[in-house]
Amino acid sequence: MERHIERVLNRVALISVSIATLILLYLLLQTPETCIPRNAPRKPHFRFPKSSCDFYSRDYLPLHKKNTRLWSSKFWITRISSYTHFFTQLYQMGVLKNHSKVLCVSAGAGHEVMALTKLGVEDVTGVELIESLPFVNRADPHNLPFFDEAFDVAFTAHLEDALYPLQYAGEMERTVRKGGVLVVVVEERSEEEVKEIVRLFRMSSLLHSSYLTFIGNRITRILLKNKASA
Repeated sequence: MERHIERVLNRVALISVSIATLILLYLLLQTPETCIPRNAPRKPHFRFPKSSCDFYSRDYLPLHKKNTRLWSSKFWITRISSYTHFFTQLYQMGVLKNHSKVLCVSAGAGHEVMALTKLGVEDVTGVELIESLPFVNRADPHNLPFFDEAFDVAFTAHLEDALYPLQYAGEMERTVRKGGVLVVVVEERSEEEVKEIVRLFRMSSLLHSSYLTFIGNRITRILLKNKASA
């Protein structure tokens, strides 16, 4: 009886393996090597498919066309307008001049860089962990790849997002010349909170702080004067 059951189980197992093998062979024969049609021309206008069954071709959009689309969006235009108004005030205060060398730290997609360039600042550098050409190059804000005192002005609106705020602030100071200005934008803060932020900048003194509306939000603008190089 036991031998009979064993023979039956062996036959079932053999049949199962055979069926699985046939199914695998069928799938291997049916699955195409690529989702791009074989007769498609060899041109850089196909992107990699999102999945193995996504066989529709997509036009490749060059960087300049992507940027043109981005820069014409309502979101981008609104932010550029806000930054332009913000930096115009710094012009009026004498902080910015056309010949100023400006560093924008954690510049994101480059709104501030474009706004400064349109205002006439001739030398603007934007850095971020992820580059966004042509305005923003890749660099770690905690370890900036610039010489000491390379810039007249450093600007950031993302100090609060820094992983190491003290190191972040120190790198801004290191790259700004003695007598240069650091411009920091944070969420609306009390006087005591502003003092805490200023203490991060060990080589700078507070010039001015004020409350403004920026891109629809209430913010605190902090201006510091760099007293000495690192």
